[in-house]
Amino acid sequence: MLVAERYEKIVQLVNERGSIRFSELSHICGVTEETIRRDLDRLEEAGRLRRTHGGAVSVKDQPAAQRSQPEIPYAEREIMNAEEKRRIAEEAVKLIQPSERILLDASSTAWYMARIIPDVPLTVLTNSIKVAAELGPKEKIQVISTGGILAGRSMSFVGPLAERSLDAYYVDKAFISSKGVHIERGLSESNELQARIKQRMIGMADEVIVLADASKFGLQAFTQVADLSQVHRIITDRRLAEAEADSYRELGIIVQSV
Repeated sequence: MLVAERYEKIVQLVNERGSIRFSELSHICGVTEETIRRDLDRLEEAGRLRRTHGGAVSVKDQPAAQRSQPEIPYAEREIMNAEEKRRIAEEAVKLIQPSERILLDASSTAWYMARIIPDVPLTVLTNSIKVAAELGPKEKIQVISTGGILAGRSMSFVGPLAERSLDAYYVDKAFISSKGVHIERGLSESNELQARIKQRMIGMADEVIVLADASKFGLQAFTQVADLSQVHRIITDRRLAEAEADSYRELGIIVQSV
């Protein structure tokens, strides 16, 4: 059973029964309880169930507003799958050519990119305070910040002003992360404000490059960002099964595992 199939099976069982325990999911899915705990953590982050002390409970009958998951604070995101994110960032930086116009979102992976981008002529558009601060001392890089409403947990600008500011620009490459990457449902985010600004970012780019560690695959978060037809390349880590990566390649997407 592929990871994505296991996620769907878990959600199906939880919704059918209302609640289910670790031990039962472990037996049905043929994996260890530790694996099930990690699966439930990721599915809870995506808003598809609620983790309990002994298992999980369904959220399908909760109002939509309650199912929307709060953003994980930036300090926590920096250390989640940090080594994989650093490798993904290193690979992404290789795609940048001098004098290009690029966009970096407010993800922790984009911040890792900002730390290692060489000081060469570039124009970088971002809605991330941390990315802008990291690039600021690099004299050859022109940094443009969106402005807007400050989302403190992600240290990013969102809202109508941030969205409108993007209308004035066009970039060669957009480097985007998301809470979920699903073969059928595309990219998704934890809340509408983050989803809306990422939709604008994708629409203004010649090439869309998704930065996603393997834990994001098979997940559907609260709000859709984009169909996979809008994605040109995915950079992920080696934990993603090759068979699963091939399913994205069949859609015409370049998939790099590092």
